[in-house]
Amino acid sequence: MTETLNFESILLPGIEAKRPLIMAGPCSAESEEQVLETAKGLATQGIKIFRAGIWKPRTKPGGFEGVGTEGLAWLKKVKETTGMYTATEVANQHHVFEALKHGIDILWVGARTTANPFAVQEIADALKGVDIPILIKNPVNPDLELWIGAIERIYNAGLHRIGAIHRGFSSYDKRLYRNLPQWHIPIELRRRLPNLPIICDPSHIGGKRDLVAPLCQQAMDMGFDGLIIESHCNPDCAWSDKNQQITPDVLNFILNMLVIRETTQTTENLSELRRQIDELDNQLLELLAKRMRISREIGQYKKEHDMTVLQPTRYDEILSKRINQAIDLDMDGEFMKSVLQAIHEESVRQQMNILNK
Repeated sequence: MTETLNFESILLPGIEAKRPLIMAGPCSAESEEQVLETAKGLATQGIKIFRAGIWKPRTKPGGFEGVGTEGLAWLKKVKETTGMYTATEVANQHHVFEALKHGIDILWVGARTTANPFAVQEIADALKGVDIPILIKNPVNPDLELWIGAIERIYNAGLHRIGAIHRGFSSYDKRLYRNLPQWHIPIELRRRLPNLPIICDPSHIGGKRDLVAPLCQQAMDMGFDGLIIESHCNPDCAWSDKNQQITPDVLNFILNMLVIRETTQTTENLSELRRQIDELDNQLLELLAKRMRISREIGQYKKEHDMTVLQPTRYDEILSKRINQAIDLDMDGEFMKSVLQAIHEESVRQQMNILNK
């Protein structure tokens, strides 16, 4: 299915076809004054697309859940006073109808909604016959097929001006980021759907305003097409997600500091380095094949001597030793742990095949 998707440009008239496409505005529309002040500040900095949450799907009840339809009139006023395009999140059929009625230019489907195929299909059905850009955030859980499935549902409704928003993935184990980036998932999305624009949401990935700038740069270095950033005229007084919002002036500073590198240029030196990578990958595959052959021999030995496949003490010993070696060789310990876990899982699978013969 994904091979036949022919996406059309999500760019609107007057917006340059260059990286990065920028969408900015407050997490939530709180009041007409707050919306207009923020919009004017962003327009002054040259931002063309104003984003604001009208309906806010909160994880737990009790938090600010958006002003609702009333706020759409404020976004309409933003268009009239600044000439900016407007964008907001929709989570059901009612949201879609109200947003379209008030002339919203771009809609996005939030992470919690993307995770629910029933909700996505309801939105897709409501959008039939409409021709505006639709952006789809990754689901809260790291499930690429669920993300692609949501994109396909919107596409099958006849909308081809589609983009993806990478906002990271929820995790019980919180570390530096609010949402784990898991960059390999949008990278695989790009491989599967090469013509799909991908926009990074550094505000939700980082969860802290001091992480917005480095995440913006990282997204650009990885070839993302745009950025959707939460900006508020007075972030410390924001009614939702105040820690990750920045002022229009700070946003302007961050964007001016970005280094935008070419995504397609290949020099002769780079080609040579890539050739070396290909050779090393071939060697890695050969070594892994040899390791698996030995694993099968171990499986045969365990079968003949009535031993269990899993030997936890031995595995813990290997894991600890190899991770320390990797750190000594300037590699990340967590990276090596994930590699070793994958190799161990395949070794166990191959030994199980031996035992079950």
